[in-house]
Amino acid sequence: MSEPAKGNIIELTAFNDEARENPHRKLKNLRETAPAMRDDATKVWMISRYDDVRGLVNDTTMLRSPHAAEEGSISRRFAQLNDGEGPQSILFMDDPDHSRVRKPLAKALYKRIQSMKTEIEELIDSVIDSCPANGTFDLMKDVAVPVPILVIAHILGVDESRLGEFRNWSEAAILSLNPVRTAEQTAQMEAGNEALRHYFGELLEKRRREPCDDLISDMAAHQKNGGEMSNAELLTNLAGLLIGGNLTTTDLIGNGLWLLLTHPLQLQKLRSDRSLTGPAVDEILRFESPVASTSRTLPNDSEVAGCPMKGTQTVFCSLHSANRDPDIFEEPDQFDITRPKKAHVAFGGGQHLCIGAPLARIEARRVLERLLDRYDTIELAQDEIIWRQLPFFRGIEELQIRVS
Repeated sequence: MSEPAKGNIIELTAFNDEARENPHRKLKNLRETAPAMRDDATKVWMISRYDDVRGLVNDTTMLRSPHAAEEGSISRRFAQLNDGEGPQSILFMDDPDHSRVRKPLAKALYKRIQSMKTEIEELIDSVIDSCPANGTFDLMKDVAVPVPILVIAHILGVDESRLGEFRNWSEAAILSLNPVRTAEQTAQMEAGNEALRHYFGELLEKRRREPCDDLISDMAAHQKNGGEMSNAELLTNLAGLLIGGNLTTTDLIGNGLWLLLTHPLQLQKLRSDRSLTGPAVDEILRFESPVASTSRTLPNDSEVAGCPMKGTQTVFCSLHSANRDPDIFEEPDQFDITRPKKAHVAFGGGQHLCIGAPLARIEARRVLERLLDRYDTIELAQDEIIWRQLPFFRGIEELQIRVS
């Protein structure tokens, strides 16, 4: 049983200039020299090898609620920062509440995705068809941002004339996932959460009176038919779908096109063989996933990654590092859309596997297909990429491209 290494988890996030620019150098060193690292300042562990990460996220005995974490840890601080913000999202629920809320929501969402696939693709096509036929534009602003929020708003049944507001509210609300945010950011988060709750509360009441062909009506019917989900839980998780359904998928699209443009041979492979679109999206997720890490809290004393850990201690699982583990992926630092298929952990795993994963894949695939259909040439039109400064996430601020 090895002695735990010591380190600083914040130095591995977007708060650190080097890690924000390229997190993978630091993570490679961590994976090779300290596969289980203890950060005494934040009172959390970090694990970085694929087998350890996959084993932990798939372990159904592990806890997600930050209220279960040890006193004084960054996870408990997260819980305290967000107390008063209403019921927890399914992201941070444990059973039996997690299954009670997630299962009917996932069932309704997946049914909607399946029945609305053609509509979803048409919405994506309309966004890309409205982009300039040639010249330069910002892919983030004109495609990666509007596509996910337009799609999830359509599925939910929200007013599409207010998409700009929803984007702003989502950007504010996601600050809840930043455990070291400022007082100003907390005020922004609270305002965004309140705006979302108010809007969804009014819309839910309207759908109870006048059901429509949308997900909110589905969930109103679930409640009416005896489903055990409170209004507050439903509103929190509808807002969670809106937030998660657009921000991380925005990053998936942006990261993906940036990777293809900076790996022209891979882009040419995709142009020549569109059957590679699905594998390309999975390679993008493996190579530069929008979510950098996830966490679990130990219910009891355990051994993880060869180290003894105590119950209530929280373990951060580096998804970025696990997805570049050479024990699993041959030449892991090579971006290769023809790579033999192996399961990445970009969407986490187990009972907390990302609920929006099927939708994210559909959106990313369709965006790539439509861009290649519309443009004979796509080139990067900026020298420097600025990565977003949000810890535990990875996304591009702006992506200027030149098309013809």
